[in-house]
Amino acid sequence: MKVRLTPAKLCGSIPAISSKSDAHRLLIAAALSDRETEIICNVLSEDIRATARCLCALGARVDFLADRMLVHPIPRENTAKEVSVTLDCGESGSTLRFLLPVVSALGKNGVFTGGGRLPERPVTELREAMEAHGVRFSEQGVFPISTIGKLGIGTYTLRGDVSSQYVTGLLFALPLLPENSVLRLLPPVESKPYIEMTLSTLAHFGIAVRREGYTYFIKGNQAYRSPGSVSVEGDWSNAAFFLTAGALGAPVTVTGLRTDSPQGDKAILSLLQRMGAKVETAGEAVTVSPGTLHGIAQDMADIPDLAPIFSVAAAAARTGETAIQNAARLRLKESDRLAAIHRMLGSLGVSCTETADGLLIPGGQTISGGETSGFGDHRMVMAAAIASVLAKTPVTIDGAEAVEKSYPHFFEDFKRLGGMVDVLDPAR
Repeated sequence: MKVRLTPAKLCGSIPAISSKSDAHRLLIAAALSDRETEIICNVLSEDIRATARCLCALGARVDFLADRMLVHPIPRENTAKEVSVTLDCGESGSTLRFLLPVVSALGKNGVFTGGGRLPERPVTELREAMEAHGVRFSEQGVFPISTIGKLGIGTYTLRGDVSSQYVTGLLFALPLLPENSVLRLLPPVESKPYIEMTLSTLAHFGIAVRREGYTYFIKGNQAYRSPGSVSVEGDWSNAAFFLTAGALGAPVTVTGLRTDSPQGDKAILSLLQRMGAKVETAGEAVTVSPGTLHGIAQDMADIPDLAPIFSVAAAAARTGETAIQNAARLRLKESDRLAAIHRMLGSLGVSCTETADGLLIPGGQTISGGETSGFGDHRMVMAAAIASVLAKTPVTIDGAEAVEKSYPHFFEDFKRLGGMVDVLDPAR
C-alpha cells in the first residue's frame, strides 16, 4: 500500500493501544497456566496473532472477542507426549525466540516457520544454549527451524548483549522442568527493561525466580497459576510516535500509559524533555507539547525500538547534533534499521551519517518531504509518517501496510489527530 501524507500538525488525544510486548508474555503465561485466563487487549496486531496461533498449535485455545482474548491452557496430558508441532511465527521474532525453549520444555518436537525477514533473524546463542542441554536442531542457517528432544536442567549461560528475547524464552521454559536450573547472563546486559517485563509477568502467574545480579535461580516443577483476568498495558513503544508528534507541532495526549511501567520505551519522555519539548503527566494521561528542540547524545542499548522516531525528533532539532550510539542490534530487526533510517531521512531531505553502531544527525535542517520506502518495517513506516508533520511538501510512503505488524489502525489514529492521509495504491 502506498500512502501520501500532506503536512499538517497533529493535535488532540488518543488512547494508547495494547502493548505488543506485554501481550506476547501474557499469552504464553496464560497458555501454560492451570485454568482459563481473560486477557483484556484493545488491539490485535499481526505479531500478537502469531503468538496466539502458535500456542493453539501446542494445544491451547484462544477465543478472540471484541476487546479481549480468552485463553484456554495447553492440556496437561499433551505436555508429556513427544509430539511434533508446526508453529507459524509469521514475521514475529519475539514469537520465535520466546517459544523455541518453551516447546522443548514441554517435550515436543517443533518446526518453526514464518515469513518476511524472520528467516534472517539470528537465534545462534539460544540454539547453542539449548543444544548444550539436550535439544537437537536442524542444520544451522536452514529455515524452517526444527527442534528434537526435551530441554534439560542445568546452568545456562548467555551473553547479555545479544537478545533479551533469548532470556525471556528460557525464563518461561525453565520453571516447567522437573528440577532446578540457573540462567547466567554475561555483562554487559542490554534491553534490561524487557527482562523486567518478563519477570513481572512470571510473578503475576505465580512463578518464582530468585536473582543475584544477572544470575537467575529458577526452581523446577513450578506451576503457572492464572490470575483469572489481566489487562495488557498501554504500549509506550507505539505511543512514542504520537508523543513525538506533539513535540514537533502541537500538543498531543496519549491516555492509558502507566508511568510506573517496566516498559523501557517510556524513556521517550525523558528523551523529548532533554531535547527541549514540554512533558506533562496526569494519572495515565501523558501530554507532549512543542519546544525549541536541540540535539543530544543517547545510548540506545536498552531502548533500540525508539531509534526510528527519535531520529525524526533529531531531524527537527534547531541546533546541535544528535548522536545515536550503541545501536548495532538495530541491523537485525525487521529491516537493517540503521541503514533504513539513513535512507529514509535522506529521501526526505535530511542529511545524516551512518556509523557502525549508530547515526549522527545534525540539527538546523529542513524536512523537505518526498517519497520513501517503508522497508517492510512497521516502525520505519510510522517514523516517516510523523516526519510529515514538519515536512515542506507531502511525504509518500511505499509499503505502508507494514504497520499491521504492531499498530493496525495507526493511520486511523493519525487522521483522528488531524493528519491528512491519501491512499494512492491500496493493492501494494
